[in-house]
Amino acid sequence: MRRFWLSQARLPQGWADQVEIRVDAAGIIRQLTPNARPAADAVQLHGPVLPGIPNLHSHAFQRAMAGLAERAGPGDDSFWTWRETMYRFALRLGPEDVQAIAAQLYAEMLQQGYTAVAEFHYVHHQPDGSRYDDPAELSWRVLAAAEATGIGLTHLPVLYAHGGFGPKPAGERQRRFLHDAKGYAALLEKLRPAFRTGGSPLRRLGIAPHSLRAVSGPLLAEALALTGADWPVHIHIAEQTAEVDDCLAHNGQRPVQWLLDHAPVDRHWCLVHATHIDAAETAALARSGAVAGLCPTTEANLGDGLFPAIDYLAQGGQFGIGSDSHISIDWREELRLLEYGQRLARRGRTLLAQGPGGSTGQRLFDAAMAGGAQALNQPMGAIAIGRRADLVLLDGTAPMLAGHGAESLLDALIFSGQPNPVRAVYVGGRQVVAEGRHVQAENIAAAYRAALTRLTA
Repeated sequence: MRRFWLSQARLPQGWADQVEIRVDAAGIIRQLTPNARPAADAVQLHGPVLPGIPNLHSHAFQRAMAGLAERAGPGDDSFWTWRETMYRFALRLGPEDVQAIAAQLYAEMLQQGYTAVAEFHYVHHQPDGSRYDDPAELSWRVLAAAEATGIGLTHLPVLYAHGGFGPKPAGERQRRFLHDAKGYAALLEKLRPAFRTGGSPLRRLGIAPHSLRAVSGPLLAEALALTGADWPVHIHIAEQTAEVDDCLAHNGQRPVQWLLDHAPVDRHWCLVHATHIDAAETAALARSGAVAGLCPTTEANLGDGLFPAIDYLAQGGQFGIGSDSHISIDWREELRLLEYGQRLARRGRTLLAQGPGGSTGQRLFDAAMAGGAQALNQPMGAIAIGRRADLVLLDGTAPMLAGHGAESLLDALIFSGQPNPVRAVYVGGRQVVAEGRHVQAENIAAAYRAALTRLTA
């Protein structure tokens, strides 16, 4: 057992002082003792320590296109015009580029305190749409980036077959994404051994039917038959009003309503965005036990709309956060914007706190930890026995935290500004960030710059 001594730690029941944890060879916490004196062989972390943050939605390659879709076009700009920019960018990526971009992204995530990510991975094939000799070539590149940086990975190969409800044929620019049932089954079979049960506690495998417009009902059922008992299932849904209108026209139901009526949605599912849901869908989603995957900075960047968070949380719904297109890689900004969006819509304050006296920061943090860990199917989300030793050490001397104790520290952290106070990060007891920088930051950044030079040549 390896020992850690934490001067101040956020435990499930709240803040505790002088916490000793003992971590086994797999990186799992096996013993936890508050009010303990530091042992001579313990790694001592002086300052507030948070559990590592789960990031439940990522398209890694999009990190490299941040800033490329902000110039106004001749007509109305929207998600759909942004998507064309993304398609053009995706067609240029080679395997080395995919790996280098993902590694840079994951290093940046770790520096912010994210310690595991659900990678919603849909670029599978060569630029002309033909298969690589190894159908999992680009998945291996994502896994290599995760291994190189030390981040936990829930890998979600995407099933993408159609260009719209009907089903409509996929477009030429979608050719790198496409699978039929047979090809998708072969991809999963190729990946299974690397994510086998009893393997690394950092790795999980799941599936990601892209959306109801890209996967028909029968194909969704075929995909679900390929999964293991506890595999996560993530799906984009109800992100755009056009999707809702098309689903109503084709299926006679709104997207979330249709999915809940036709698929075994339960706690293993994550419905990403679910922005445009009505009152009945909000209540039904909350009852289902599934996680709403919210990505406020991307949803704001794309002009998607606002998730009905107040009503959803009031009915016991669970959520987590993701950085999605990575125009921001800061979990604090995701939570801050989630609350601020509700304030702007309702013209009130502290709308997601738990009633009078409740802390907005604490409620958002605790909910995102629990929902994110569930969506990733990772043993994380808390500093507790049986969870992975994912530890985020904050700089206790940071001005933004000055004067704040247990009652207001999370509120200050989330709502008092932009400087990043993360000093060190451990994933499964292994240090990956020191003095605010990833331990391989220079090498990773050099490979990333080389990739961007190739892509812009």
